[in-house]
Amino acid sequence: MSSQSAAGAGNGTPPAGVFDAQPLPGANFGGLVTFSGGADARAAVAAAEATPDILPRLLYDWNGFLFLRGMHAIADDAALLVRLSRPFGKEVENYRETLTDATRAHRTTPEILVVSNMPPVKRLPPARPNPPLTADGKLPTRFPQRRGWHTDQSYRRPPPDLSLFFAAVAAPKDQGQTLYANGILAYEALSPEMKERVENLQGIHAKPGSGRSENAVLAGEPAATLGPEAQPQRQPVVRVHPVTGQRALFMCESGQMDWIDGPFVGMEPGPHGDGAKLLYELMSHYTRPEFTYTHEWEQGDLVIYDNRSLIHAATWFDADKHDRAMWRTTVWGNPGEEYAGEDKSWTPKNRAEALTGG
Repeated sequence: MSSQSAAGAGNGTPPAGVFDAQPLPGANFGGLVTFSGGADARAAVAAAEATPDILPRLLYDWNGFLFLRGMHAIADDAALLVRLSRPFGKEVENYRETLTDATRAHRTTPEILVVSNMPPVKRLPPARPNPPLTADGKLPTRFPQRRGWHTDQSYRRPPPDLSLFFAAVAAPKDQGQTLYANGILAYEALSPEMKERVENLQGIHAKPGSGRSENAVLAGEPAATLGPEAQPQRQPVVRVHPVTGQRALFMCESGQMDWIDGPFVGMEPGPHGDGAKLLYELMSHYTRPEFTYTHEWEQGDLVIYDNRSLIHAATWFDADKHDRAMWRTTVWGNPGEEYAGEDKSWTPKNRAEALTGG
């Protein structure tokens, strides 16, 4: 991959900086991005703004995942993360306007969702898998030993385009990793028969905590009464990327699918139905080692991932001994032809109807 200037040549203006990407170590997808201005987040943001197609182009060139090191200045100036997000789409979500728990929106920058075990968020990490390691002593990545695989906010329609995820306070090494799996590679590796089987299939995605997850249904928990803004949403299992035209698997596993009416439209529903069997088969395939990447976080790391073609999963860290604070922005605006002309399923109109009973 050749370097790409962040300011146009030939206009008499010296380049503001040059971004370059190399293959991401330890993965079959993704780019490790370097910036000629060094580990200077402010300069990198200014360069990205000077030519806003640079980083999006690299993202699509590298199959939907970028990693930038040393972006420490974002921790001191949260607005930098929002500025860096804007070149990727029409809208950066404001979490104070979308029924998000108020404690999870950044105190000064509401476009940032805070994922942390620290007050006021106090969100605990997932439990360790059982068993905690694979047979050869490695960190589990493959479903169903590894649980929690999802793509951000797939229970909304249209779903978001991509996310930026920043380590403001990182967990110690070998804890608190984030796992990523590439749906493009996973789709390409399907058999012709399976590709035909899933071509027009739709999954039913449900918000966590709504009582419609696999575990909730198996435990006999009552499903929550959902307002119009929180209804489960149908999404294509095979999604065509609106920029690259690549086909990717688009699905989550048991925690973010609807196990009452789904997980798939037109198949036997519930945890013991044919739909469940197919989901387990597809998710086990999707999270094979050759399609996954494990990110070991260091403070100041920033990753950019395309929700239209990747899934991810959080891992355990010792929250009794260590603090961790991650900041996420979510970018919207180009979901593809499947969603053309649709209103957001969580629009202010729907929220107002939910509050008034209209």
